[in-house]
Amino acid sequence: MIYTEQHLQMQESLRRFIESEINPFVDEWEKNEIFPAHELFKKMGDLGFLGVTKPVEYGGLGLDYSYSVAMAEAMGAIHCGGIPMAIGVQTDMATPALARFGSDELRKEFLAPSIAGDYVACLGVSEVGAGSDVASIKTTARKDGDDYVINGGKMWTTNGTQADWICLLAITSEGNPHRNKTMMVVPMKSKGVEIAKKLKKAGMNSSDTAQIFFDDVRIPQRYRIGEEGMGFTYQMMQFQEERLFAGAKSMGADHILTETINYLRERVAFGKPLLDNQYIHYKLAELKAEVEAVRSLLHRATKLYVEGNDVTQLASMLKLKGARMSREVSDWCVQFCGGMGYVHDTRVNRAWRDSRLGSIGGGADEIMLSIIAKTMGIMPRGH
Repeated sequence: MIYTEQHLQMQESLRRFIESEINPFVDEWEKNEIFPAHELFKKMGDLGFLGVTKPVEYGGLGLDYSYSVAMAEAMGAIHCGGIPMAIGVQTDMATPALARFGSDELRKEFLAPSIAGDYVACLGVSEVGAGSDVASIKTTARKDGDDYVINGGKMWTTNGTQADWICLLAITSEGNPHRNKTMMVVPMKSKGVEIAKKLKKAGMNSSDTAQIFFDDVRIPQRYRIGEEGMGFTYQMMQFQEERLFAGAKSMGADHILTETINYLRERVAFGKPLLDNQYIHYKLAELKAEVEAVRSLLHRATKLYVEGNDVTQLASMLKLKGARMSREVSDWCVQFCGGMGYVHDTRVNRAWRDSRLGSIGGGADEIMLSIIAKTMGIMPRGH
């Protein structure tokens, strides 16, 4: 896949926005362990950055998914991992099912203001006992008249302390765990929704992450997204885009590599720049090759997806390799930067901490490996 002039123009517009509206404030947001989501998302919404692939009738640009991938790549210029992750939740994790399967009424009420940046969205899938194992969630939504009554809890919810609504996955019937779950919109100000705490993490500090409880939360059944019992299927569909987005976001490693090279060119040890070292030359060359190999996989998978193909296998490979590449690049960059690499406030150190989540969140490496094995036909699907 080769980006068109329109892709490149959108990337350049986003980079200019990043340099003026995000990077000057990242250090402060990292220190505070939260960023002003409503303020930032409103600015992004006004420029069309939050609805690139969403329907035009709800304020989106109606473009294909290659444009979301291009935008995610451009977000590698942000000086932290938490902000791109928070934006990705808004654009590629909490809203795709609503955009595809929600009623017109529901999309007008929640999708349109999310695209405009007036609403902040979060995704309620993971639980304390069900992270990568989505089928094992316990949160329930039972029918009562024209309402659902929700009980349970969600964990590791990005944007959770600031969100206006949550795209919730809950059990709505007995039976097959792949057919008994439903997606629904839950306004976060609903009675019985409790933000139990904001979680302190090893990295991604500027992104707020919440544990949320639901105690007899009542919402109208018209807040259901699509068909009852199809929630698990909708979430699996979302994972293709989520993992393409994650692979694109891992391209931020290229910026860390460039920054490290610039540092090594200036840092003198034993009478010469550290960059004048053959071992370092070779290692940096190897790391650059890894970055470009992942980029090639990203563009191949995206092209096939845009053409209408099932890219479950390639998207899983991309997330696996992108996360591992990002971790490897940041780890070597910390090593080469030495003492400065171990200083908490440096961008290299921040990338090192932030990159660790890539192999855990959105489906752990082990889940990606099992999906790949199943699609190869070498692992029984019941395993």
